Amino acid sequence: MEYVALTGISHDVVTDLKNHGLRTIEIRSPHNFFTALNLHVGDNIFLTSTSTQDLTAGTKGIIVKLMQHQVSTHRIINGTDNFYEEREMTMIRIQLQSRCMARVRKVLSNQIGQITLVDAEEMSFYDAR
Repeated sequence: MEYVALTGISHDVVTDLKNHGLRTIEIRSPHNFFTALNLHVGDNIFLTSTSTQDLTAGTKGIIVKLMQHQVSTHRIINGTDNFYEEREMTMIRIQLQSRCMARVRKVLSNQIGQITLVDAEEMSFYDAR
């Protein structure tokens, strides 16, 4: 089945999702930001700690369901009498609920600026080693 993939997620976050089922994470990295921007509540997502460049057939991860999706922008302003700096950072906060373990059969898209897309198969507990 085809899944949108979020890659390079901290191994601790993936483990936490496996153990606790429901977690909220913030997406700031550009490669995941483009992917997460087009997600909708209810979508199933393939999540892995493997980087985008190393994503290949056989990569293991976890299938999660998107429960909440929020885009927010933070503005930071610093200044003195001689200096003024304004920065903005846009991030996506998503709440995920774990469903099952999975393994990539084929990488369909993982180009910069494009949605990362994989064909993955769900794994039963005894296959998820």
